[in-house]
Order: sequence, then structure tokens, then C-alpha cells
Amino acid sequence: MKKLESSLTNMVLVLTGVAVIMGGILAYVNHLTEGPIKEQKDKALADGIKAVMVCDDLVVSKTDEVRQNDAKGKEMVYTIYQVKDAKGQDLGAAVESTTMGFGGDLKVLVGFDPEGKILGYTLLEHAETPGLGAKADKWFQKGEKGDIIGKSPAEALTVSKDGGQVDAITASTITSRAFLLAVNNAYAAYKATPIDGESGATKQATAAEGETSDACKTEE
Repeated sequence: MKKLESSLTNMVLVLTGVAVIMGGILAYVNHLTEGPIKEQKDKALADGIKAVMVCDDLVVSKTDEVRQNDAKGKEMVYTIYQVKDAKGQDLGAAVESTTMGFGGDLKVLVGFDPEGKILGYTLLEHAETPGLGAKADKWFQKGEKGDIIGKSPAEALTVSKDGGQVDAITASTITSRAFLLAVNNAYAAYKATPIDGESGATKQATAAEGETSDACKTEE
């Protein structure tokens, strides 16, 4: 009996020791990979901001968080990256917005000019069906069937099936509605953000003068 008790004690001690060692190894590996993973995410976000703002030579002048309730009363958080060009002129903002798509969270980054018109967008995260809802990354881009580039969500963007002006992704109306809701919510969050460093009148005057940086000019 004593021998059995001794064996059980030794087994418990060995298993505990193994668990402690493995835990330490996992913590060490996590520590080593944490930095590179963060750098990769930061780079992906920076590239995304440049893409949706259609500008390579820009600076994020300020980052804000706006909390608003959705249609169901749930509080949502939107991250707004206010952007300036190399000359310090306001370009607008890139806004992160998340809604529930067909397969899960649909996270979108939308670029708006100072007047609120859509410059571009990219999907940061989604779980939509490949070949169907996943087409949202291209479907609403400039020149595509559901093109929203250049539009202003001042009047909410909706799919044509709901009486709106945007063609839904074929066989993916739920995803299309979720995407447009994310864009509309992003616009509302952007308009709720205080203007950074200059008045709307100043921005309109600058735009009228046509002093946009060469790195940020887009095709007419």
C-alpha cells in the first residue's frame, strides 16, 4: 500500500512538473511571437488605410473612438483614423466598422473624404461563404456591379431589393446588407467625430484650391 501511495505521489509530482515546464515554454514562445504578430497587424492596418484613402503619402494625425448604439440598441465601438497628407492638409478619415454578416463578424475599413464621400474600402475580417459573400471584397469596388465609390452615405446606402441604389452580391443579400450597414455606421461615426485642427469651411476652401498632394490624386 505504501509503495502504491508513493508511486501515485511521484506521478502527481511528475505531471505537475511537466505542466509547469510546458506552461513556461508556451509563455516564452508567446512572448517571442507577440512582437512580430503586432508588427504584422500594424503594417496590415497601415497598408489598409493607404488603400482606402487612395493615398500613399499620408499621416494618421489622430485616432478616435466613437461609441454609438446600433438599431437593436447594442453599443458599438468605431475607430476613426483622421488622415492628413504630406502638406498637413485634411484628407478625411478611415473608419473601422463591424457588423454581423452571414457567417460571423464582418469588419470593414472605409475611407471618407472631408465631405463624407467614400474613397475606398477593404475587408479587415470576415467569415462569409467562399465564392458568395466573400465576394464583398471586390463587389462594391469602383467599376464593379455594386460600386459604392464616390457615393455619400448621408442617405443610407441599401440594396436595390430593399428599394436602394446598390446591387447586392448575387445570392448573398444578407452579406450585402451587412456590408452596407457597416459602411453606413462608419459614416455616422465619422460625422460624429470632431474635425481635427481646422473648420469645415477651411477644408472646403482647401479642396476648392485643388492643393491635394500629388501622391493622393485619383483618376477622374
